[in-house]
Amino acid sequence: MRRILLSEKDLPRQWYNIQADMPKLPPPPLNPKTKKPISPDDLKIIFPVSLIEQEVTTERWIDIPQEVLDIYASFRPTPLYRAIGLEKALKTPARIYFKHEGFGPAGSHKTNTSIPQAYYNKIEGIKRIATETGAGQWGSALALAGALMGIEITVYMVRVSYDQKPYRRIMMETWGAQVYPSPSDKTESGRRILHENPDHPGTLGIAISEAVEDAATHKDTNYALGSVLNHVLLHQTIIGVECKKQLEIVGDYPDIVIGCCGGGSNLGGISFPFLYDKIHGKDLRVIAVEPSSCPTLTKGEFRYDYGDTAGFTPFLMMYTLGHDFVPPGIHAGGLRYHGDAPLISQLYHDGLIEAQAVGQTSVFESAMLFARSEGIIPAPESAHAIKVAIDEALKAKEEGKERVILFNLSGIGFLDLPSYEAYLSGRLSDFEYPDEKIKEALRKLPEIF
Repeated sequence: MRRILLSEKDLPRQWYNIQADMPKLPPPPLNPKTKKPISPDDLKIIFPVSLIEQEVTTERWIDIPQEVLDIYASFRPTPLYRAIGLEKALKTPARIYFKHEGFGPAGSHKTNTSIPQAYYNKIEGIKRIATETGAGQWGSALALAGALMGIEITVYMVRVSYDQKPYRRIMMETWGAQVYPSPSDKTESGRRILHENPDHPGTLGIAISEAVEDAATHKDTNYALGSVLNHVLLHQTIIGVECKKQLEIVGDYPDIVIGCCGGGSNLGGISFPFLYDKIHGKDLRVIAVEPSSCPTLTKGEFRYDYGDTAGFTPFLMMYTLGHDFVPPGIHAGGLRYHGDAPLISQLYHDGLIEAQAVGQTSVFESAMLFARSEGIIPAPESAHAIKVAIDEALKAKEEGKERVILFNLSGIGFLDLPSYEAYLSGRLSDFEYPDEKIKEALRKLPEIF
């Protein structure tokens, strides 16, 4: 069976919360002023109460509100594909499956969390949400959710992606969002960085600083984040919950689950429901794939750090390259973040997740093979997962073993065609961040104890 479908009646009614089953929970976020665990009151300035509750709860299953389910049903459940064309191209005995999250109206998995986040803000009377975006997938998803929920959206888009991906900006503006290149002149933190470097390419950390500052200085405005935080990864688990049902239909189960990893939302979304099985004794590998130019898990340190550049956020315990880290302007803008989700970081630290860093030329080579064998042009971020899925399928071929590989196709690449043009014309190159530069950024980490 090439395409495994669920009907609307099979749409999951609950999200899975891995905090109920983790052997060890991450240390709590800390107030940067007191260096003590943050309280709900600290977060009420920029988040609705419902999301704060989801951030800290250890209940295993969280009900999805009916209004959110009604919107989910317009594009979910998404299909699970057997990558038969790719298997034939590789001549591998492995069975390769991918969850196609590009089916949503915004073209990526990000809508899974933008809709509930907008909903919870709406029921608390919030009129506007400020956010950041890297490649533009999260900004597009939140712009869509804002249009559906009647909430104004302001997006601070990392400048290098703002320049590389103009159609992402147009998509956001079509849905009614205001979009600014970050660093911008709209916030104090943005103006300070522009004063130091008018040509700064921007980072997700800087864009987060601008969005948090915007939200904290306007009473009618909240902040929304597209990855990293517990409630975001919670919402994304609808991906893995559906996957388990779909694989049951064909009587299969993965040996390996793969996702690209920037902040960690799509990796957590597809892998957490399977990690429940691993925690309870199932033999399973989960692989996080990151760019070699931003090797957070593979070269970062497990430390408390700010989630943003200006130091507005709480300290988060995570693998980090340092909040001052500025990665090069690679064509997978959604993976250019200095830290990883605390949940992902703890699971990696405890050996439940593996990590690999790959270069962008091999990523695009894999994307081309996938496009020519499966007919789907993937987002550059998703192509990182494809690269490692191909590697694992070739290992199965070398070893002469059947293996079941599942990866998350987190988004489509129609609006990333300039990146493909750069690859096809030979203008893309690999960049492995020098160890001395990483050490320099890590020296600026806050001392907590």
